[in-house]
Amino acid sequence: MAGKETCVRIVRPVMSSNLTEARTRVKNLYRAFYRYIPYIIKFFDIPKTEEDCRLKLRENFYKHAKVTDVRVIDILVIKGYMELKEVTHQWQQKGYMLSHWDPSAEKKPTDFVGKFVAGVD
Repeated sequence: MAGKETCVRIVRPVMSSNLTEARTRVKNLYRAFYRYIPYIIKFFDIPKTEEDCRLKLRENFYKHAKVTDVRVIDILVIKGYMELKEVTHQWQQKGYMLSHWDPSAEKKPTDFVGKFVAGVD
């Protein structure tokens, strides 16, 4: 019987050749989204502050912080740029932009004045 042969498959990189280059692309995507946050609030008329949007952006980036495969990072960056383009060209709807925030996670007002201002029955 022949011994086990190990086979190593060399894959071609998507965009980045190493982890530092992929990290640079991620930082550039983060900066692009960060700079566009005031326009997102203005154009989509989102009832959130810039700080809320920045926290949500940071949360979405930290969601993939453990990814170390360069090809997966590149695919996530490509998807991020696609979403940024959809936002900048206003191809996304306001409802989709608001769906990034979980409505059940936010506190609902309990007093009369708070309910009145929020428009809750």
